[in-house]
Amino acid sequence: MRYSNLELVDRVDAFPNAATHPIAFAERTADYARFTYLSHTIGYIIPLVRAALDDRALSGDWWELTPNTVSLKGDTVEERTANMAETTKRWREAKRFDILSGWRNEQYTVYAPQGKPCFHMERSATPLFGVLTYGSHMTVYVPASPTRPLRIWVPRRAAGKSTYPSMLDNTVAGGMGDGATPLATIIKEAGEEASLPAAYVAENVRAAGFVSYFYVRGAEAGGEAGLLQPEIEYVYDMAVGEPDAEGPVPVPCDGEVAEHMLLTVPEVREQLALGNFKPNCAAVMLDFFVRHGFLDAENEPDIVEIYTRLHRRLEFPTRCNNLHKL
Repeated sequence: MRYSNLELVDRVDAFPNAATHPIAFAERTADYARFTYLSHTIGYIIPLVRAALDDRALSGDWWELTPNTVSLKGDTVEERTANMAETTKRWREAKRFDILSGWRNEQYTVYAPQGKPCFHMERSATPLFGVLTYGSHMTVYVPASPTRPLRIWVPRRAAGKSTYPSMLDNTVAGGMGDGATPLATIIKEAGEEASLPAAYVAENVRAAGFVSYFYVRGAEAGGEAGLLQPEIEYVYDMAVGEPDAEGPVPVPCDGEVAEHMLLTVPEVREQLALGNFKPNCAAVMLDFFVRHGFLDAENEPDIVEIYTRLHRRLEFPTRCNNLHKL
């Protein structure tokens, strides 16, 4: 199968948008529970997970449950964090959800209105509650010269990874845990995944906005299919010299990457069309193409929908009130 650019967006932004497709949204969420805090929606919970919350013997008395809503008890960030931790710990010990077999001991922040933390929770459990998560992605590229076209460093994920094995990725990418900033995440991941020196990255990386989407996890993501994963990925670019001259060259470091390939834009486009990129990395690559003039209204009839969908206005409180005004 070959994918159009819009079909690549459909793969990563698969949840109906309440603002643009209200009927589809209503039909999709008819049997979902809204995860709320102070009347604000902070996530969506599918029936499979709601059933676990209804099992008080397993989930405890840390939840306020109505037919259509779920909220976490606790008057403080610390209390809510502890209640969420106890719930997910019990689920993990009971092997209630396969996704928790990938437990990372890494905390993510879920935000309340005005960018304030609502609670913190285990990263692997976030899709169970459909809460908004964050990451940083960087595209490292060699600019065009009089004799060579622009080329992009593209890594192939290790075959042994539990999620998206052997698929293509952005040059550097990682989730953003508690206390981390987007730039600090990129600098850390650049060293761990690609052996890129921190000082070099800090000096040469350039912020390029973000992409946002609402992903519905499939089997290739690991764990239960159908779990919800809205995300904001902060996007960075970094131009480097020719690998046979100025460098630096990305080199696998932590076992998560099998190889790095230096591909031309047509070669990357072909891999995208074949569906070989991890879905959210395809979104970041399309955003790179738009920003660098490789994808525009002259060669892509769906450019308006593609660009709009890659920068979706999400209905959840975010870590920065002005995120969607940047």
